[in-house]
Amino acid sequence: MHDHRRLGRELRLFDTDPLIGAGLPYWLPDGAVVRQALEEYVRDAERRAGYQHVYSPVLGKRELYEISGHWSHYREDMFPPMDLGGEQVVLRPSLCPHHAVIYRSRAHSHRELPLRIAELGGMYRAELSGVLGGLTRVRAIQLNDAHVFCTPDQVAEEARAALAMIVRAYEVLGIRPARYRLSLPGPGGKYVAAPEMWRRAAAMLTEVLDRSGLDYERAEGEAAFYGPKIDVQIADGAGREATLSTVQVDFHQPAQFDLHYTGPDGARHRPVMIHRSVIGSVERAVAHLIELHGGAFPSWLAPIQVVVLPISDSELPQADDLARRCTEDGLRARVAGPEQGSLGARIRAARLVPYQAVIGAREAEVENVALRLRDGRRLDALPVVEAVRRINALVTSRRAELWEQAAPG
Repeated sequence: MHDHRRLGRELRLFDTDPLIGAGLPYWLPDGAVVRQALEEYVRDAERRAGYQHVYSPVLGKRELYEISGHWSHYREDMFPPMDLGGEQVVLRPSLCPHHAVIYRSRAHSHRELPLRIAELGGMYRAELSGVLGGLTRVRAIQLNDAHVFCTPDQVAEEARAALAMIVRAYEVLGIRPARYRLSLPGPGGKYVAAPEMWRRAAAMLTEVLDRSGLDYERAEGEAAFYGPKIDVQIADGAGREATLSTVQVDFHQPAQFDLHYTGPDGARHRPVMIHRSVIGSVERAVAHLIELHGGAFPSWLAPIQVVVLPISDSELPQADDLARRCTEDGLRARVAGPEQGSLGARIRAARLVPYQAVIGAREAEVENVALRLRDGRRLDALPVVEAVRRINALVTSRRAELWEQAAPG
């Protein structure tokens, strides 16, 4: 069983420092590469699905969260307000109020809906020290968040499409959900008091799950304060569960912010707000991927994708040229020369790198390279140009396999 906290430090992906503070990890260069690759995948998937990306500030006036309901229902998880020029501002605990304000910044027709807004944005939760751990529970969170503003008739299809995006992302990342959960309100006063709103939203998500064909469980007391949600649960090696991805239906905030659109009848109508996160917090997603893959990330996520191994100093020029070709082609490559030890030692040191490119005197003479794959396979020598092309094709396609045999020609 891999522990992402230990492995993350051994692989120099992230670390923490008491001077920065508990629950506030910093990303080292290799970890930043993994994070950036994951974020690029999500942004690309969202663009293809018709989302428009925005940026919004991590601060907001206290009044913003009073309107949204966070201040009355979620205050214990928020950082204290800061006095600023006679106003109180708060580090945001969620992005949805900002996106509601962005929606209402101009008038909307029914022809524009659904309007899909996405952001990879920072938010902050005042987590107690006792629950903090590695990347899984932090105080500064980078959230893959999105909000779909749509008509009531569009809710089922938009929620279904959001759930399908999550399923596809898990396939690409190699993540297996522990279970799907329909999270509903429970007893107590932490939920917005609007029984009919809850009934409608829960019925919509139940229909989405029933039609998806996915097995799911109902869980009372796990809903957001403003609405029910579909939670996609993951589990670590010890069986501990956490929520990674969500789809939520929200009638509350559109009413609170007086959102509307002009319908075919020319009258004002209230949109429904769907909250959707494909990978949840980037921190929790990377923590799970570290433990899932043991640091041997899929080639498109790997911090170094190609390590070039010249057998002797004589092949260093060819090794540098191959690393340069890889870099120019968008691959992450580095040279591990003889000064770093014997070839066997360097191969062992690069055991997590997907592609090990060995260049000896014979390969250097004819501009070939002998590839070793992370899974132990050794390939026949290939021309450098072909090797780079084929590696790049596999990496950019985000395929799970390390190699694909060329079609017979």
